[in-house]
Amino acid sequence: MAAAHHTRPPLTLPQAFLVALFISPLLSGCGGDSDGNGHDTSTGKVNALGISGLSYQTASQSGKTNAYGQFQYYPGETLSLRVGDLLIAEGVPAQEWVTPLEFSPDTRAQLATPSVDDEGLSTHTITEQQLITRIPVTNLVRFLIALNWTENVREGTGIEIRNRVIQQLNAALPNLTNPIDFTVSETEFNAGGNNPSPANQLLAAICFYPEGDELCEEPPTEDAINNAPERPENDEDWDPDVDYKQDLQAKRQRILEAIRSMEEVDAEDARRYLTRELNAITTIVGNRFYLDNYIARHSDADTSIKQVQIRRIGGSAELSDVEAITTRPQDVALHSYNWQTANVEYFVAGLAGGESEIVISFAPEKTYRWVRKTLRVVIID
Repeated sequence: MAAAHHTRPPLTLPQAFLVALFISPLLSGCGGDSDGNGHDTSTGKVNALGISGLSYQTASQSGKTNAYGQFQYYPGETLSLRVGDLLIAEGVPAQEWVTPLEFSPDTRAQLATPSVDDEGLSTHTITEQQLITRIPVTNLVRFLIALNWTENVREGTGIEIRNRVIQQLNAALPNLTNPIDFTVSETEFNAGGNNPSPANQLLAAICFYPEGDELCEEPPTEDAINNAPERPENDEDWDPDVDYKQDLQAKRQRILEAIRSMEEVDAEDARRYLTRELNAITTIVGNRFYLDNYIARHSDADTSIKQVQIRRIGGSAELSDVEAITTRPQDVALHSYNWQTANVEYFVAGLAGGESEIVISFAPEKTYRWVRKTLRVVIID
């Protein structure tokens, strides 16, 4: 009996949400975007939900990442990224997805070598999780989160670095005691008190409130507070034009508490954020591919070689590698798999009532990421 063809099941609500949230902003980049000279550029994106406000430069393109974290490039170019005048990455291969793991040559090189999971199949996720614990990656991600306009990066939102923040950052950069170094320990990167780290010096110079807000003013000095009059005990004796000692002290406290510090964004916050972004990209890439069958039923008398095809929505699969295992080789055995033809061949080896899952892991071209799909094979009379 030939393998039965089954219609792909409809997207679940979470899957539909991911498609709508992550893919629709990229549709403008499908097929390229005009650069005004009749040439088409490709659209890339920094992280899944984007980091907006970064200045980018390739050999031919420059600008700021938009509200979706997108930038323009031609294939084969490399990318430099800055927060205002602060360089955070250079020489990064420009491609559809760029994350902080690809900002340095060392982590890029390690991403190119997949890990092997408990099933014996190649995967990129283990390598990603190892790399996000690296100090330079963690400190850089923490710093970018600290520059987000709102104090936290909520789940489902990207990082928004506003022009107001960039202007203040650029003004403060020349006054730092030392350049910002993302390779130092978390303790050194967090240093505060009388000898704050360069990162904390920079944050202290940035007000994340609208221009003119009281919290953007210089805090009253201790001398000004000590020289101010005490507030009268009777409310009717208060003068609205006088800044009393208690008022100045409260104002100073409000302003100082509004100043951000690297201690407010710990390493675990950064890792959770980056893990969400990396997993979202993997989901988007994976949703572009499907198997031509999700369940196949074969007679135990039919031991001919069958195949399952890996397909890509809207085009050919174009793989760089493929692997496969069968969870019950006594029932269903693998014959071969081929990345060039994007298929896996197998045959029935057991009796009616048996079944197995064929787990296929494959690497699409132009990404280090691996996609995993499963075919359930049921043996019938």
